[in-house]
Amino acid sequence: MPLIIPIFIPHEGCGQSCVFCNQRNISGFAGKPVTADDVRKTVEIWLQRSGKGKGKERQGKIQVAFYGGSFTGLPRQRQEELLTALASFIEQGRVDSLRLSTRPDYIDREVVDFLDKHQVGTVELGVQSMDNRVLAAARRGHTCEDVERAVTALRCTDMELGIQLMLGLPYDSRKRMMDTVRDVIALRPDFVRIYPVLVVRNSELANLYEHRDYTPLSLNMAVLQAAWMKKEFDRANIRVVRMGLQAGDQLTASLVAGPWHPAFGELVSSRLMLQRTRKLLAAGFRTDNRITLSINDRDQSIFRGMQSKNIKRLDQLGLWHHLVLTTDKEQSRHTVLMLSTFGLPTFALFFVKEALPLLL
Repeated sequence: MPLIIPIFIPHEGCGQSCVFCNQRNISGFAGKPVTADDVRKTVEIWLQRSGKGKGKERQGKIQVAFYGGSFTGLPRQRQEELLTALASFIEQGRVDSLRLSTRPDYIDREVVDFLDKHQVGTVELGVQSMDNRVLAAARRGHTCEDVERAVTALRCTDMELGIQLMLGLPYDSRKRMMDTVRDVIALRPDFVRIYPVLVVRNSELANLYEHRDYTPLSLNMAVLQAAWMKKEFDRANIRVVRMGLQAGDQLTASLVAGPWHPAFGELVSSRLMLQRTRKLLAAGFRTDNRITLSINDRDQSIFRGMQSKNIKRLDQLGLWHHLVLTTDKEQSRHTVLMLSTFGLPTFALFFVKEALPLLL
């Protein structure tokens, strides 16, 4: 995985007021806009702290990421200011590429050519939904057709494409969510992020919630839906790099309602691990034998679940006391192995790779 150096530009470049948005509370940042000098200093500090400073040999890719705003919605002069600040790092080989987030309607071929010229290697689109009725209710200000046009423009380069999706938007439903996932898979992004909608103070959604015109998803339902999405993207070989927002004091303080959990991604991963384990057991379980399950040592918390919820569920099903759980440091991460009656291994693969821990 590359080293990601984050540069925060919260809410810059976005002229739209989505119903769920209170960007400063979500990002946990309320300072002044960063300058080119700030960018250079931040990158230098990160390189030095990571042992990859000037003149030091390094391994792995290094990428500088602009988070929190719609980068290509900034005035072109502002974009030039921020991107040019990183030119020397790229020329010296100390940084490999740049990444940014933006809106689908802020991307066209001319914009893509500009980004490509400045060594932008990854673009994330704030898609949120592929249903125009849901997008309108959320006041996103773009359509699914805008998404398709943006993806087409970006695919003219070698840039990595990411898509951000939201669970529980106004007017959304399980069926519309499932249709969105299928439409996104058809676009073939390189990776996806999944965020449950939270109600935060000073947002329009908070007003709707107060007047009972909006009901957020329960935590359990959000986990179930995110788990279904994760399985579908896994089947399509599309990485899900994050599920849930990064924890932060300001987000916690501004939270009004919604499926918030500081380890939302782990809840989803544990739910999927339980599903895969039960599927394995259904194929090889007999009441007169004991079954050995093997997992990687680092996957114990995911397998057991929060407060051993998965273990309790297996016990309720009358399965746990038939099982022997072993760990193997050499076994692939996020896999469950069951030794069958005949001693043959059966694998259930479960990928829960979560990159960019410093996401806003």
